[in-house]
Amino acid sequence: MIAAGGPSLFKNGNGCGACYQIKCTGNKACSGWPVTVTITDSCPGGVCLAQAAHFDMSGTAFGAMANRGMADRLRAAGTLKIQYKRVPCNYNGMGIAFKVDRGSNPFYLAVLIQYQNGDGDLAAVHIMQQGQGGAWTPMQHSWGAMWRANTGKPLRAPFSARLVSGSGKVLVVGNAIPAGWRAGMTYWSKLNYAT
Repeated sequence: MIAAGGPSLFKNGNGCGACYQIKCTGNKACSGWPVTVTITDSCPGGVCLAQAAHFDMSGTAFGAMANRGMADRLRAAGTLKIQYKRVPCNYNGMGIAFKVDRGSNPFYLAVLIQYQNGDGDLAAVHIMQQGQGGAWTPMQHSWGAMWRANTGKPLRAPFSARLVSGSGKVLVVGNAIPAGWRAGMTYWSKLNYAT
């Protein structure tokens, strides 16, 4: 249940991870029941720029708004009138995932951070390397939910992570990325923001 958001929702990547409840109106195929989607990408150009808020929803999410047996008809309708509101994300007991980007190496760490309960979006991310004595290194926001650290020196795992949500809530995940980490791997935490 994902969607690309127009500029006012995606916010140059800062809105990535935010959850919205959406229901369609004005079409006989619309059930009137809302679905919850997560913003995962930017909706480029055209109609996305012309509207104050635009959701380019996945086929699954789009069809979930339909009356029983009318999902294909609703998807064929194209642009719909909707009602929406921001809601807390709830990943039902899942921990936060840290997916190490394939381009990461001993000097450069890029991490896709996923499945945050609550706000869903992150305002800041810091890592603590082994032997840093409690010092946190700020990561730079790359794009979407991707954050990177490039200090010019070898990075020392394991890495703990301090996540700051869009509303300022802080969550510290010890050993978020273990010693011996590998590029391309996903590491799951048992922790998440409270829902």
